[in-house]
Amino acid sequence: MTDPLITTTALARSYQMGKTSVAALRGVDLTVQAGEFVALVGPSGSGKSTLLHLIGGLVRPSVGEVWVHGLELGGSSDTQLVAYRRDTLGFIFQSFNLLPIKSAWENVAVPLMLAGVPQAQRKARAIEILGQLGLAARAGHRPSELSGGEQQRVAIARALANRPRLLLADEPTGNLDSRTGGEIMALLQRLVREEGLTMLLVTHDMGVARFADRIVHLRDGLVERIEATEPELAR
Repeated sequence: MTDPLITTTALARSYQMGKTSVAALRGVDLTVQAGEFVALVGPSGSGKSTLLHLIGGLVRPSVGEVWVHGLELGGSSDTQLVAYRRDTLGFIFQSFNLLPIKSAWENVAVPLMLAGVPQAQRKARAIEILGQLGLAARAGHRPSELSGGEQQRVAIARALANRPRLLLADEPTGNLDSRTGGEIMALLQRLVREEGLTMLLVTHDMGVARFADRIVHLRDGLVERIEATEPELAR
């Protein structure tokens, strides 16, 4: 078997709340293979979002190591982490985080602009991805003119703009109705399989988690158990 894309070892993270230290993660060992779809589930305060943020290089570990694609994030410089997030990751959020005054294609093109891609190439790439997600006809529309499901598809297209190896999704269906949420999960699962992406998804919804290959159950900052699944669409 090839080396894992993600490896965490004794990974811990504490936050200072006044004079009190609060342990969000208390020693997590986890490996994720390239091309795998993994869901992180658990009650509020279990550490699932903290684990996602550590793997995303948004916060640094208090103790332990987190390796992604050969880079140890805790010991990396700020410059290395910026390049890592730009070149390796795509982020998908619950609240879409679209720029309201920009069109769909302009929102998708934001990561390409930050990467220094010329404008003509940015627009062509953005429209190409929107077309793949069924939004070619909506490329010129602003977020306020799109449904919730369409806005999340734009957010997914933005996450794919720089051709990342790893997608990180934090409650991507949290603001959607169940039917639209199911459509978004089917889309994400298809992208993982067809594009060879790796995906980590945080969710409180076990119906959403069942789209993944494995479900990592967290509680009180620790991995409680790991469940292999028969992904929802494969049944």
